Amino acid sequence: MTEESKIKDALPPDWLAVESLDLEAQGVAHSADGKVVFIEGALPFELVSANVNRRKNNWEQGTLTAIHRESSQRVTPQCPNFGLHAGACGGCKMQHLHPAAQVAVKQRALEDNLWHLGKVKAEQVLRPIEGPAWGYRNRARLSVRHVLKKGAVLIGFHERKSRYVADMTECHVLPPEVSAMLVPLRQLIGAMDAKDTCPQIELACGDSVTALVLRHLEPLSSADLQRLREFGARHPGVQWWLQPKGPETVHLLDGQCEAGAQALAYALPEFGVSMPFKPTDFTQVNPYINRVLVARSLRLLAPGRDERVIDWFCGLGNFTLPLATLAREVLGIEGSEVLVERSRHNFEKNQAARPVGKELSATTFVARNLFEMTPEMLVSDGVADKWLVDPPREGAFALAKALAELHQQRIDPAHLERTPGAEQWTRPRRIVYVSCNPATLARDAGLLVHQAGYRCTAAGVVNMFPHTAHVESIAVFERVE
Repeated sequence: MTEESKIKDALPPDWLAVESLDLEAQGVAHSADGKVVFIEGALPFELVSANVNRRKNNWEQGTLTAIHRESSQRVTPQCPNFGLHAGACGGCKMQHLHPAAQVAVKQRALEDNLWHLGKVKAEQVLRPIEGPAWGYRNRARLSVRHVLKKGAVLIGFHERKSRYVADMTECHVLPPEVSAMLVPLRQLIGAMDAKDTCPQIELACGDSVTALVLRHLEPLSSADLQRLREFGARHPGVQWWLQPKGPETVHLLDGQCEAGAQALAYALPEFGVSMPFKPTDFTQVNPYINRVLVARSLRLLAPGRDERVIDWFCGLGNFTLPLATLAREVLGIEGSEVLVERSRHNFEKNQAARPVGKELSATTFVARNLFEMTPEMLVSDGVADKWLVDPPREGAFALAKALAELHQQRIDPAHLERTPGAEQWTRPRRIVYVSCNPATLARDAGLLVHQAGYRCTAAGVVNMFPHTAHVESIAVFERVE
């Protein structure tokens, strides 16, 4: 009998020994009858009591009520809005766990997913990519509610497991200058005629501009427009954007053209490129981690000056443009014609700004439905020495499946022969896969390793969202010759 087993057997009947942490940041224990118990607020290796509020045949869920032996990794949450109490903010789940331990939990989640879902074990565990634990969140969607009972407007994230908006006056994961604006923003919306018809403010910070996108369900009065202008004048660097309907209706206050406004953009200085974006575009939440992520990914990919690279799910060109400083030729592929046009515009803008002799490599962009990839489509995109794959949460299953089918020749050769370039097509030698969902990464890794002829040579986590359960990661796959 192990020492831990002896401790469990000696526990009082209402105590639980916490064994691990799940991806919802719940402690995982086992009751005396063997049921799994998920405990909000509990940490691994703690002895706790919990109030069980949900029971199923094989598991129970409860809330921490007492800690009898505390984890050495438990810390005091920095933000007063964090906790298990009523009204606590639901934006963070792990502020009570030391940041280094959070990374270890995410690394374990990545390895467990790779093995249990994909039967893949990385040959090397990469050093985690970490950065600032506070003030990192340059993108956020803040809910806005005028609460009559409180006589105030609330602006922030939702309360834990609730549709209500947390009563926040500060937020430590937002940039300090944005956190300092929460109370002034509450006062601003509270003074507006439209305080009952503005459900959200979307935040997007560039390197020198903070864009605030106000969603409004009814046209704004001239007095409200003036209030927004005056707020912008009092807070240098703030741009107000208005969104009367869907994302396509977003526009600068006063109808300014984008060329006449200070650019919303972020730089990737290691590669000498700048990425313009609109406030509703998808960009990485954490600019500090993104810079390291791009640099690490391209070092792992190691594109040569004589190589052609495909950037699958290229978005606005976050990886494509840096790749164009390293490889001979780059192809960026995305599912939307609009995004492809935006990527092309970003490339041309950066190309025009480059000094003579430092021009970007030949780069093209193509729109393709990447969730309906076929072997024929894959071959038609041409031979590439290396791939960079950065899919959304759904992963890149169709892409990996098409690659596996080509490797195993599970398609009609006569059909493929009618595809131009089929006779010369070969699999890429190396794939770097950047993932925001360890489950879909593991699924795709299983296909690449067991059916497409690759080894998983390395994998590691990227702590893009400190204090949350969100797991991002990188995996490297090498072709087996």
